[in-house]
Amino acid sequence: MPRGRYSLHDPHDHTPLGEEHFQCAPGPSGWRYVAQRTTPSGDHAGSIDLALDELGRPIRVELNASSWQVRGAAIDGVTWVRTDPTGTHATEGNAPAHAFTGTSPAFLIATARLLGLTPASPSTRVRLVALTDPVLAPRTVDQSWTLLNSEAHATDNGPLTVDEYQVTALDTGEQQTVHISGDVVLAAPGIELEDLENPPSAFR
Repeated sequence: MPRGRYSLHDPHDHTPLGEEHFQCAPGPSGWRYVAQRTTPSGDHAGSIDLALDELGRPIRVELNASSWQVRGAAIDGVTWVRTDPTGTHATEGNAPAHAFTGTSPAFLIATARLLGLTPASPSTRVRLVALTDPVLAPRTVDQSWTLLNSEAHATDNGPLTVDEYQVTALDTGEQQTVHISGDVVLAAPGIELEDLENPPSAFR
């Protein structure tokens, strides 16, 4: 069960945004990721609980940030309920999308798992609902994912396969490179893996 810590920063000006303390593991029905967010000063800033089925579809997502909460799942596309800080008003949403995304590294792993790209079929497009900081506002985005390289690296615990993806935002053309090993993001814009207690779990 990988357990560790990511540092998060603005990918453009490198302003520190805080840390994400996580643990994740494959299970009988898929994969689960839970994490707590902290601010740069160490205060609690939110939480993430994401569960995927064996095909990589979100069967439960619960995010908390700035007293806002979103709960959602892949139902008729994706469906969610967003609750305001006072708890008096809840708004429901639905979009013809495949999954959710956001600033947590968990969503990069989840999307890579959902798409299942291979050297024989290395590229595809995907529609996601982005839950944007700081108030988890939903926004539909279209991305193109391409598997650029998959390479095994020798480690003390055996070979470690690292997949390199190019992710393109189709509305702006902005591209980013993401390196993932199993269920851990090794590097991505705005994300640095600072600490990892156990090797990544392999999906395949």
